[in-house]
Amino acid sequence: MRLGLHVSIAGGIDLAVDRALARKCDTFQIFTRNPRGWRFSELAERAEAFRWKVANANIAPVVVHMPYLPNLASPRQRIYEASVQSLVAEVKRCDLLGARYLVVHLGSHLGSGEMAGSVRIVKALSEAIPSGETTILLENTAGSRNSIGSSFDEISSILDRVGKAASVCLDTCHAFASGYDLRDEVAIDATLGEFDERIGMKRLRVIHVNDSRGALGSRLDRHEHIGLGKIGIRGFRRFLTHPKVRGIPLILETPVDRRRDDYGNLRMVRKLARIA
Repeated sequence: MRLGLHVSIAGGIDLAVDRALARKCDTFQIFTRNPRGWRFSELAERAEAFRWKVANANIAPVVVHMPYLPNLASPRQRIYEASVQSLVAEVKRCDLLGARYLVVHLGSHLGSGEMAGSVRIVKALSEAIPSGETTILLENTAGSRNSIGSSFDEISSILDRVGKAASVCLDTCHAFASGYDLRDEVAIDATLGEFDERIGMKRLRVIHVNDSRGALGSRLDRHEHIGLGKIGIRGFRRFLTHPKVRGIPLILETPVDRRRDDYGNLRMVRKLARIA
């Protein structure tokens, strides 16, 4: 099991590798640019330094997360075109960095309907199919109004149309908030069994490990410290030791506050997963 965090690229993208190593991560996730803006600068020589540091450390895979603004399901043409361009650019940046995975939010259809939104998503993904080693990962959503990807069926339908160019990143908080129970062994067996039936465990490449502030089916996307949310200690102990989860890279996107920091959440996951 490889465990890591989402780390900052402040001061230079290669410094993210240093931060991940300092926190004793086995893997890590980054944004390659400002996640709340459209504009970005070229990676230039920092990309070479990034690749060199990764190659000389036992840390993999490198996971990149798309910025928040792009909406691949948007019916607004200007936003949609900018979103597709952003995705294409991000795939190229991943190739430059040697990043194995690019996590993508599917977006909101803004009332135009799930079918119309999914058609736009498939078209966008088809235009951005990586030519290198990077794989696009579709992240499940918490199920907020008009969002796409809160059900395994919705994700499966998109994957069927894009083929092997994409796989999945499962977020535990989002899954729980959208109605997939993870609080005990029976519930976890059922949830992972449904995932396997609808999508296939072989397409689950990364897991975002986050507890949930919202209740089961609340559709509330609010991450909580591991074990302190509605999934709880019992749920994560069963989830992290489940045979279907073993071997899949785990990325924490948990809060940092007075109750616990990144180191505390890493320790908790290792304890519950029984990692020495």
